[in-house]
Order: sequence, then C-alpha cells, then structure tokens
Amino acid sequence: MRLVIKIGSSLLAAKAGGLAETRIRLWAKEIAGLRRAGHEVLLVSSGAIRAGMQALGWRKRPTSRPEMQACATIGQPLLMKAYGTALAPHRILVAQILLTSWDLDSRKIYENTRATLHTLMKLKNTLPIFNENDALSFEEIALLNAFGDNDKLSAHVAILARADRLVILTDAPGLMSQPDGTGSLIRRVKKIDSKILACAGGAGSAGSVGGMVSKLEAARLAMSRGIDVVITDGRKEKVLRKSVDRTPSGTWVGR
Repeated sequence: MRLVIKIGSSLLAAKAGGLAETRIRLWAKEIAGLRRAGHEVLLVSSGAIRAGMQALGWRKRPTSRPEMQACATIGQPLLMKAYGTALAPHRILVAQILLTSWDLDSRKIYENTRATLHTLMKLKNTLPIFNENDALSFEEIALLNAFGDNDKLSAHVAILARADRLVILTDAPGLMSQPDGTGSLIRRVKKIDSKILACAGGAGSAGSVGGMVSKLEAARLAMSRGIDVVITDGRKEKVLRKSVDRTPSGTWVGR
C-alpha cells in the first residue's frame, strides 16, 4: 500500500516549547516499520511556521505575510532537522519537497515533481516530506490558493503520488457528531454532504490554520480520485501502523 501521511502543526508543537521531538521519533519508528512491512510512505508535514514562532518566542501566530515568511524560513530547517534526527537510526534520509499551489497548476512543474518523486521512491532509503513553500509564497497565492495547514496539499500529493490511502493526523479522535468537537465519533463517511459538513467545527488553535472543514474538503478531493482517507488522532499509540488496517481508528472517509 502507498500511504500519504499528513501531520498538522498542532501535533508538532511541544507544550514546553519547540518541536515535539519525542512524538516525531515515535512516528519515525512507525514509518520505518511500515516500510519494512512493504508499504510505501510519503509525508506531508506542517510545522515550519510554528517552529519558527517558537524559536522566536512568539506565542501568537503572525498575521502579516512578511512575519509568516520569516517564521517559515527559520522554522523549515528546524523541522527537517528534527525529522532527519528521528529517521537516522532507521537509515532513512529526509527528502524535502516544497511546493506552492501554483506549482501544481503548472503541467511542466507537476510532471517534474512526479518524476522526482518516482526517483525518490525507487531509492528505498528516502522519505519524501512535502510542505507548502511559505517562505516564497506571495500575497496573491496566500489569499487565493493557500492550502490551509497543508490539508488540501496532502490531497494533491496523494493524487500526484497515486496513493492508495491518505491518512490525516490531527489532535481530535476524528470527525465528531457535534460542531464543537463533542458528541460521538463518526466512524464511517461515504459521502461528504451538507449534513457531514455541519458536524465540522471551525479552524484550530492560534498556532495552526486548518480545522475539520479543511480536512473534509481534502478528503472530498482525494475521494474524487478514488483515494480513501482516514482522519485520526495522531497522538495515539501505533496510530500509523493501525492506519493500514481494514478498519483503522478514527473516521474512515471513502468506499
């Protein structure tokens, strides 16, 4: 199975400040296990702006484009370093791929990205990690084409990679029956309609952009290409290993 795993910025933030390196190490161990079991794994990771915020000592997410870009330029190397350190014991190299939504609108860049990805997957010892290129995006892209905490980007990457499954890790059990995140867990969604969207709450914390609505929109995009989606709690033990099960934990969106 070819998996695209998306990790949101709220999961990557440690309570004491900095990145949640212990959690990253656990994910790295699970990814290595999935690969040994014969699965192919790609990662879409938020967290660059959040890492930059924490390095700068900023508690509130900046609203101006220059400040966000500054956070991204500071945070992206810290993010990749954390992944590289966590993956090194498993002899897996980090392969960073930064994209803007306009890159995916260009047929030439799209095909070049697919060719690069194909080569990386053949190497067997690399983990492609995608993120939005916040450092180079400009205002028009941010306003019109932003991926929204990489939820939409993860769906595009899943389509690009011809993935079998998209796993969206979040800090919630999955889609809940009430808009405020309470109620019962909705374990299966076959169609994303107005009733399902009404169950989704608003955007996440001050340090992140995406909410359950953006995850459902990403799921709908992936579903349109025949890709099943799992929305689940990234803090749970063995969450990635369980994501390949026939009935994974969280909310299953698809056939």
